[in-house]
Amino acid sequence: MKKGQIVEANVERIGFPNKGIAVTEEGEQILIKNALPGQRIQARVSKKRKGKAEGTLLSVIEKAPNELAIPRCKHAGICGGCLYQSMDYDTHLQIKYNQVKELLYMLEDDVFEGVKPSPKMDGYRNKMEYSFGDEMKDGPLTLGMHKRGSFHDIVPVGDCRIACEDFGKILEMTMLYFRERKIPFFHKNTHKGYLRHLLLRRGEKTGEILVCLVTSTQTDELGCREEQLLEQWKTQLLNLPLESQIAGILQIQNDSLADAVINQGMTTLYGKDYFYEELLGLKFKITPFSFFQTNSLGAEVLYETARDFIGSAGDDKIVYDLYSGTGTIAQLMAASAQKVIGVEIVEEAVKAARENAKENHIENCEFIAGDVFAVLDNIEQKPDFLVVDPPREGVLAKALKKLLSYEVESLVYISCKPTSLARDLEMLLEAGYEVKRVCCVDMFPFTANIETCCLLERLRNAKDHVTFTLDMENYYRVKDAEADKEKR
Repeated sequence: MKKGQIVEANVERIGFPNKGIAVTEEGEQILIKNALPGQRIQARVSKKRKGKAEGTLLSVIEKAPNELAIPRCKHAGICGGCLYQSMDYDTHLQIKYNQVKELLYMLEDDVFEGVKPSPKMDGYRNKMEYSFGDEMKDGPLTLGMHKRGSFHDIVPVGDCRIACEDFGKILEMTMLYFRERKIPFFHKNTHKGYLRHLLLRRGEKTGEILVCLVTSTQTDELGCREEQLLEQWKTQLLNLPLESQIAGILQIQNDSLADAVINQGMTTLYGKDYFYEELLGLKFKITPFSFFQTNSLGAEVLYETARDFIGSAGDDKIVYDLYSGTGTIAQLMAASAQKVIGVEIVEEAVKAARENAKENHIENCEFIAGDVFAVLDNIEQKPDFLVVDPPREGVLAKALKKLLSYEVESLVYISCKPTSLARDLEMLLEAGYEVKRVCCVDMFPFTANIETCCLLERLRNAKDHVTFTLDMENYYRVKDAEADKEKR
């Protein structure tokens, strides 16, 4: 194969998250993103180096035998959000399970407990971030998700299968309202325009919705006063026939160049800037920027799994909940521990965690704002048990080294990215821990993502921490070098 060549190949399997591994008739292997196992595809070779080839999917010549005749969603293969809408639910759960087992190859089969499905397959997402733009260059204003593989083109997804129907109604009404008034969207190249994003959040249990319109401060080309424009939009929103109740309508101003929802000023146009959600009998206050699992019912399955793994820490035990977010796990652990200490770098999340604990009448939880590595040295009470739920990149080397110095007997590691989990587990095993239980929870049906929960226990013959530290630093130097090489 040569760069630019068009080839046909059969997809044999798919690695996490969306790396289809295909083989040509000549026996050459090529990696094709978003190609599904069992498909025969046509692709263009985009990269060839040292015997490894990567390509861009051009078309599916033959569907996989287990693919649906008609995908569940009409945007399948076009929208960049989902990957498995052309497959039935059981099939794609098995694919995810196989991916995790392949990455965690160092573990014994008997520790794997399968994949727990999401209680809801459709309409499960409680948060969506839509982008304003156009479907094609110089086309009419639209609002939706990015087209797969495109930085600019937007796919209108008012009938998205993984978002609730009310989100679709709000999206459609908002898109038509601003399209009729010819309000310009914020162009990524020129950095000119007004409309940027529509952020929607909803409480699964409470049915409350926050509607957040993200705009720039460029109002010269609106053709009317901004206050009048937003007031009429608000009025139409409140007249929509929704099953949910709108708790608040907000305007968030953002003049940054990044294509992300960033708060540089927030105005409440209606109601309040928060709502409440309930998980496993506890209440949690949600603001536009609160960290909270995007699948509320799935989160209950995940946290029940973690609570089962943890068991009863003991009334005399100190538990650290690291990367604690809004304090969900910490508060669930509080009843079976002397004290739970949560550490989270996002100050707003820590503030919300403290308010949530107060709302739930939990007094033995302490929440600290700061980087995990920097904060741990300042905590006088040392942990008897660790719960770790890091962001996608996993636990950084310096923080992992600090955690291992505590030599706790047990820890639970919750991961939203199996590749990061695999890297960190290698070090935990090397340090003398043994994985006792592994369970996946499908928090993100029909997408490429999966949550994994692991219970580890420290062996009696665990390595001396000082000796292990030297091995660990060398290990991470090698891993960092490999990552840099892969990026290049």
